[in-house]
Amino acid sequence: MSGRVLVARLDSVGDVLLAGPCVRAVAEGSEHVTLLAGPRGRAAAQLLPGVDEVIEWCAPWIDPDPPELTAESVEALTKQLRDLRLDAALILTSFHQSPLPLAVVLRMAGVPWIGGISEDYPGSLLDLRHRVAGDPPEAQRALSLARAAGYELPEGDRGLPAVRGPLPDTRELTGPPGYVVVHAAASVPARQPTAERTRAFVRALAEAGHRVVITGSAGERELTAFVADGRATDLGGATDLRELAAVLASARAVVAPNTGPAHLAAAVGTPVVSLFAPVVPSARWAPYGVATILLGDQEAPCKDTRARRCPVEGHPCLAIEATEVVDAVATLGNAHDDRRVAGPTGGVS
Repeated sequence: MSGRVLVARLDSVGDVLLAGPCVRAVAEGSEHVTLLAGPRGRAAAQLLPGVDEVIEWCAPWIDPDPPELTAESVEALTKQLRDLRLDAALILTSFHQSPLPLAVVLRMAGVPWIGGISEDYPGSLLDLRHRVAGDPPEAQRALSLARAAGYELPEGDRGLPAVRGPLPDTRELTGPPGYVVVHAAASVPARQPTAERTRAFVRALAEAGHRVVITGSAGERELTAFVADGRATDLGGATDLRELAAVLASARAVVAPNTGPAHLAAAVGTPVVSLFAPVVPSARWAPYGVATILLGDQEAPCKDTRARRCPVEGHPCLAIEATEVVDAVATLGNAHDDRRVAGPTGGVS
């Protein structure tokens, strides 16, 4: 068994949630797990089973609004890492990111063993240079690094995203379970339908007899009020991430673009109607481990561009008809999976 291990995932909520199986494998084979997260992913890191401690740092080579890289910020992180007395570290990155900048800092902090997925020559920066063939789902890709480092999931753990319980009771916000959640926004504008189209989804779901709950952040209140249109319960800005997990866990289905709450829905076992813009591959980034129906033109001109704003006039890849959403929700209505919330001993139940 390893002693004190750091797992780094410096991106956003969805990226951190998909790191969950890797983290649980590391936790099974170590005494203490620290997760190094960015400011956009910290709340998700605190939800992961197996994490003993979370520290935050905004990486200038990863964050979409990068801060200036200064000697003072790197020195502060290096000291914080040195004080953790780490025995090993695993650096999780997306396929287009490099683990090597963080590996430099970890070496400066005296971490004796470091592993990462890297196509670039790492020299002495990595002890484990792991390579991944093909295009697996991101959760599997991250878990493969843990396994290459000698960590395995505990017996009975299926390697799916999960959250730490107990979750709060949110019935005062939503009413009884069985509603449909529509999450209106995405962290990247190119990945969300137009507000008018989302409002049409909500209208059609309400007319089909569904109770609809709209979710979104405090900064998205104007959007959530618009799409709710008096037909749905508007929870824009009303929940933190743990409360949002509870709202999603009690839903019959979740309708969402490719963004963190779609992965959070999967992590609590709720089926997802995924409004998926093909700017990134669905094979990697679709909700993982739950019944999912993918809507959107996966062969649209924006395919694989990683565009943050739609490069095609009219946003045709997400020109989804409201009837498609209603039909998808009906198909998924009886597919609610077991709720994947960590029990009192930390195991995933």
